[in-house]
Amino acid sequence: MKSLAANSLAAGWVVVVPVKGSSGAKSRLGNMPERAALADTIALDTVTALLAASAVDRVFVVTGSGRLGIRLAALGAVIVPETVANTTGHDRLNAAIEQGIAAARLVCPDANLAVMTGDLPALRLADVDTVFGLAAAHLRSMVPDAEGIGTTTLLARAGVMLVPRFGLDSRAAHEKAGHVVLDLPSRSSIRRDVDTAADLDVARALGLGPNTSVLLDSVQH
Repeated sequence: MKSLAANSLAAGWVVVVPVKGSSGAKSRLGNMPERAALADTIALDTVTALLAASAVDRVFVVTGSGRLGIRLAALGAVIVPETVANTTGHDRLNAAIEQGIAAARLVCPDANLAVMTGDLPALRLADVDTVFGLAAAHLRSMVPDAEGIGTTTLLARAGVMLVPRFGLDSRAAHEKAGHVVLDLPSRSSIRRDVDTAADLDVARALGLGPNTSVLLDSVQH
């Protein structure tokens, strides 16, 4: 019988991506008239980059938006309709992620598992491949956001429990749970999630994905 480590190193990765997909998405972007559409394009670009990664076997998207779910399914993502009720904020986010993890474990029980936020519009294929290569050396690992306080990506090798603790100071919470911080520069696209207009400017400098780029170009013109 192969060891857990041997099985994990041989297995591919399944990624769970929570996507709000509502008019309330990305509220910290302010009063931008295209804010809801922008949140959609950011999610589309994030999932597109993940699906192109050689290490990724499947992407499970948890969303309560049937409209956005159709677009993401057309890319090749597995859609998990969000059924979380009676929770809000980060509690709802973590509950949705748990729902995605359960679906992923059911369909792909032998895969390594990652959770990635759906707000990485500049996500580069090379950075995705780098992260999964580094994560293979640890049972549990994580990628902090550029500020070093939050979390953009949480990873666990096959057969290892993963409990999401996204929210305030999530980096500290995930480290306490045994997730090793992967050594990536702050400008890595996988650390550059977008919550504010300033975040979007940084992502634009790195190079936005095609959906987000087209939307912003059309608004500006």
